[in-house]
Amino acid sequence: MAATVRYPLTIFYDASCPMCVAHMGRLERRDAQGRLVLVDCSAADFDETVLAGLPIRREDLMTAIHARDAHGRWFSGIEVLERAHAAVGRDAVAGIWGSRMLRPMLRRLYAGVARHRHALPR
Repeated sequence: MAATVRYPLTIFYDASCPMCVAHMGRLERRDAQGRLVLVDCSAADFDETVLAGLPIRREDLMTAIHARDAHGRWFSGIEVLERAHAAVGRDAVAGIWGSRMLRPMLRRLYAGVARHRHALPR
C-alpha cells in the first residue's frame, strides 16, 4: 500500500447496486474498530458539498467507488478496495488488490465490473 491511511476511511459507494451493497455490508460487519464510514452517493439527499473545490463530481462517484481518508486524501477503484479490506483486517485480500503484478489486470477487471454492476447480479 503506497500511502498510509488515516482513519476513518469514508467510502462513497452506489447503494442502488445490489452487488455494491453486499460488498459494503460484508466490510461493515468486519469493521470492529470503526475504521470505515459508508456513504451512499446514489441517494437523492447525497450532500455534494463534500466535493466542493475538488475535481471529483457525483458522476465520478457513481462510475467507480471512491474513498477519502482523515487526511483528506482521495482514492478510487481498486485502491479503495485494497485500503478498505486492510482497514477491516483482511490483509490477504488487500494484498491481492494491491499486488503490483495483478494491478494492471485488476484495474481492467474492476472497470468492466463497475460499468456493468447493475446487470451482473441478474
